[in-house]
Amino acid sequence: MRLKRRNFAWLTVLGAAVAIAVLSGVASPVVSATLLVLYLAAAAATVIDFQPEQILDRSRSSLTQMRMTSEAREAVERARRRGGSFDDGLTLLDIGLITSQSNREGMVMRRTRSVSLDDDGVRPFISLHVQPEYADRTVRIRFEILDGAGTTQYVHEMNTYLRDGEMNILADHQLPLVENATAFQSGDWDMRVYVDGKLLGAHTFTLAPSLNNRFQRTDPTDAAARITLRDKPQDEAPLSLEDLLRSRSNHDN
Repeated sequence: MRLKRRNFAWLTVLGAAVAIAVLSGVASPVVSATLLVLYLAAAAATVIDFQPEQILDRSRSSLTQMRMTSEAREAVERARRRGGSFDDGLTLLDIGLITSQSNREGMVMRRTRSVSLDDDGVRPFISLHVQPEYADRTVRIRFEILDGAGTTQYVHEMNTYLRDGEMNILADHQLPLVENATAFQSGDWDMRVYVDGKLLGAHTFTLAPSLNNRFQRTDPTDAAARITLRDKPQDEAPLSLEDLLRSRSNHDN
């Protein structure tokens, strides 16, 4: 809301006329009260530049932010501390990692924050809410994964056309894990996502050692028995990002 200063002059004249009518005693109390109410209403309507669309936009933004997952809120806050910032036109609703692992039953995909070097690979994803004024454009999305020492181990960039509403975006390529089991160090890793060069979110996750490394100091037969656990049939898992996120949402509820 903004004040329309150009209307102050005639409102002053009108206010003086109403004051004379009220204070002179010519008008009855009811008429005087009516004049005051009408004057105040006219003053509010003409002086204040009321913009309901801005209030509506703020309300929509607040409702959208309420849909952010705890991971998204944490990632946005970490990005802000690193100087990242975005207007209300683009909201990070969710962020995370999807791992894939092959077994006798086929490919199993799952969302996790604890990645294992026994997994075949891992791909980052984000969910965005795009306001109409930010839609209908192509942006450059960049995913980065850094190890515990801060070394960049994965970079993937992709052009994405933004549509109005909610969008789920999964990286086209994965970071191979099982083939890098001896090269990667387990610990706390970071995943970062940029939109047109601006840091949108910074996500943390844990990389766990492979079963071979985990039990290399134990009885070899015991380690081998544990390793075969990953080849046992597992429950069928959804293969699309939308199904994975939907199953996560249903589990949380």
